Amino acid sequence: MQTEAISQLLLLYTWFLLSGLILFFMLIARSYQRFSGETTHYRQFWAPIILFGAAALRYTTLDLVAHDPLGDVLSALAGVLLALLVARLHRQMTAGRRRA
Repeated sequence: MQTEAISQLLLLYTWFLLSGLILFFMLIARSYQRFSGETTHYRQFWAPIILFGAAALRYTTLDLVAHDPLGDVLSALAGVLLALLVARLHRQMTAGRRRA
């Protein structure tokens, strides 16, 4: 295998693992919404998956691992969005709860 093919394979493999982790967070948010009755907006977790996928696709089509401005912006935007979504979910699930 060539170096580019290995990097593309690892990049796509990483995207699948990351998507699985984000889907896990989405399932947590959906379960919390079902059991608590509070709206968690769990469908918004699709946005980071799509953005990370677009960045991975951009990198694989250009045979790059990094240093593509559009791919870097997509990855950064997806990371910031994911951090905000997880922080909001954490705050929603823990804020105002009484200690036992």
